[in-house]
Amino acid sequence: MPPSPLATRPSARPTLPSFQQVYAESAAFVWRTLRRLGVRDADLEDVSQETFVVVHRKLAEFDGGAAVRTWLFGICRRVASDYRRKAHVLRETTVAELPEGTQAPEQVEVVARRQARALLDRLLDELDEDKRAVFVLFELEQWPMAEVAQAVGCPVQTAYARLYAAREWVQRAVARARAEGGER
Repeated sequence: MPPSPLATRPSARPTLPSFQQVYAESAAFVWRTLRRLGVRDADLEDVSQETFVVVHRKLAEFDGGAAVRTWLFGICRRVASDYRRKAHVLRETTVAELPEGTQAPEQVEVVARRQARALLDRLLDELDEDKRAVFVLFELEQWPMAEVAQAVGCPVQTAYARLYAAREWVQRAVARARAEGGER
């Protein structure tokens, strides 16, 4: 099966994918990316839709200078940044208390995963935008560093430096959260 045109760098004269193709192959990526860039779960549907409105409007202008998913990440980054700047966005903290009573082992695992995800989301909210973008693309989306650097618009070595700083910060923050009892 040939690789998706959305995941590979296009040739000099790219054939533009259709909006339907971009949506079908990228909806999950856009959803994950927006969530990891600070969009609350309650707002993900609306912000994802807003992102694809921008994609639909700008698709004809896509010049193929980068891979489609790199271009999409840039749109996600701007839309998420605009979302976080809006005054109506409240910084909520989640309370992850288990209900009283017995729970099946799989329920305990589901709760533990939700708690871990909530902790990661809180920690990502505290990272500056440049480090967060590199961390999300490299560690969570598992992009090659060359593509990460292109997506965030910096040299590869700078992207590695941001990744190193983000990893160090996340490790210290997780240790602090565990010490405070926020993550067991």
